[in-house]
Amino acid sequence: MTRLGETLRAYQARDPAARSRLEIFLLYPGVHAVLYHRIAHFLYCRRLKFLARVVSQWSRCWTGIEIHPGAKIGRRLVIDHGMGIVIGETAEVGDDCLIYHGVTLGGTGKDQGKRHPTLGNNVLVSTGAKVLGPFKVGDNSRIAANAVVLSEIPPDSTAVGVPARVVRIAGEKVDYAGQVDQIHVTDPVQKELQALSSRLEWLEQLLDEQARSKNV
Repeated sequence: MTRLGETLRAYQARDPAARSRLEIFLLYPGVHAVLYHRIAHFLYCRRLKFLARVVSQWSRCWTGIEIHPGAKIGRRLVIDHGMGIVIGETAEVGDDCLIYHGVTLGGTGKDQGKRHPTLGNNVLVSTGAKVLGPFKVGDNSRIAANAVVLSEIPPDSTAVGVPARVVRIAGEKVDYAGQVDQIHVTDPVQKELQALSSRLEWLEQLLDEQARSKNV
């Protein structure tokens, strides 16, 4: 009950549409998915894997969120909307994380044993992001919408793009999960393209000036 109370308070803090804890408990699929997962994981750890998968499959049908019974989920996880989320068997999610709909914490199909990612504490994974492989996303990091993350992300970082690249937030620890911003993130690829475009424009102007001077 203590963990449930913590989760409901976390939803209230991070979801402006949440009006009451009773509404969150009764109507939010993310809460239901985590509660079902606690049961499924309990059965899984006691080698009742068939029953664990039954509970997991029921939760998937009921909530639209698929969490493998073997996954390890930390405290105060907030799943916003949640439809289409997939969390693999060896995935681990730390405390105070925020995950949006369409997210996949999956594998690449090439690894054995530990196949899925580990999210540190206070990690934000935005809409449609895919985190694939047995690596860690560091504490206080955020994954931008629709990013595809294929390698480790350091703490206090932002990953953007396909494949994702890291924009380091140097020396500044931010509560990303509490201060949600899926849009205003720096894209290093875009910055490089802008620099190349400016360089090309400068070269074109230089060639035009040289052509004019020759005509004169």
